[in-house]
Amino acid sequence: MQTITLEQKTIFVTGAAGFIGSNLVRRLLADTHSAHIVGIDNMNDYYDPALKEYRLRQLADDRFTFIRGDIADRATIDRIFADYRPAVVVNFAAQAGVRYSITNPDAYIQSNLIGFYNILEACRHSYDDGQTGVEHLVYASSSSVYGSNKKVPYSTDDKVDNPVSLYAATKKSNELLAHAYSKLYNIPSTGLRFFTVYGPAGRPDMAYFGFTNKLVKGQTIQIFNYGNCRRDFTFVDDIVEGVVRIMQGAPEKQLGEDGLPLPPYAVYNIGNSSPENLLTFVDILQQELIAAGVLPADYDFEAHKQLVPMQPGDVPVTFADTSALERDYGFRPSTPLREGLRRFAQWYKEFYG
Repeated sequence: MQTITLEQKTIFVTGAAGFIGSNLVRRLLADTHSAHIVGIDNMNDYYDPALKEYRLRQLADDRFTFIRGDIADRATIDRIFADYRPAVVVNFAAQAGVRYSITNPDAYIQSNLIGFYNILEACRHSYDDGQTGVEHLVYASSSSVYGSNKKVPYSTDDKVDNPVSLYAATKKSNELLAHAYSKLYNIPSTGLRFFTVYGPAGRPDMAYFGFTNKLVKGQTIQIFNYGNCRRDFTFVDDIVEGVVRIMQGAPEKQLGEDGLPLPPYAVYNIGNSSPENLLTFVDILQQELIAAGVLPADYDFEAHKQLVPMQPGDVPVTFADTSALERDYGFRPSTPLREGLRRFAQWYKEFYG
């Protein structure tokens, strides 16, 4: 593994106003003294842009440059690489969500495929004319690439050729594209398969956030697969800790027996390695919402929940095998679900009053 220092480097973070991206930028600003972070986000209205503006306000710092733009626009990406010459690139910009991909496929092709291709091309040309170029490309994949694999926990050694949503297919495509570019152009790249990330100022389309919004309005929440889904819920701080460690350890550039580069390429799971039943999850959520004063103490939770069948694109269980992450980076996520949901509930109370 090639050790990379982040000090005195330019770090380019796409999706910088997004949930994970903004948390990463905040952590990098806190951890480094001399790194310059350049962020891009198109600030689209897939969910309330006010939440993205709120996250950006937390990042006000002389060492952070924010560009409102779209990674699917090749000229914008090329200009950023020419102007700032990033040493480390973290690609978190993507159209997220399984169900939205069923009704709005265009958004996924633009952002997840064309956008990622633009990033890869810019990384490739960063080495032109003998320049040092990009030392490490880190990008978000997803646990959804495992589809409906029966074997659990999910290992990065598992075959993942049967996606059950377009979103999952685009994420698997990212891994394949990165592998090809790593092999052809010797670009050190690491893909990260995230498992159900949650926390304060998260995405409103995620179950815990959507459930909260509905419970507050006195609406009924639908719990899919009759509550028998299990999810490997991973607190956002654990995700960021893993990302920061991985950014600093790039796959080593090596030559094979044929004298050609072996692809400096890796993929890791980042998950909590302890799937929780959805019914347990929503029970803890409502307890913490009551404790934070978001819901009244006498809230009749049973009257506001409905057990319904599975929906298209969903999978019954997600479960991360993080042994490779522990082996190579000495880290495994460990924030207990109750602690993470407590922090979300407290933030929700503060943000929405």
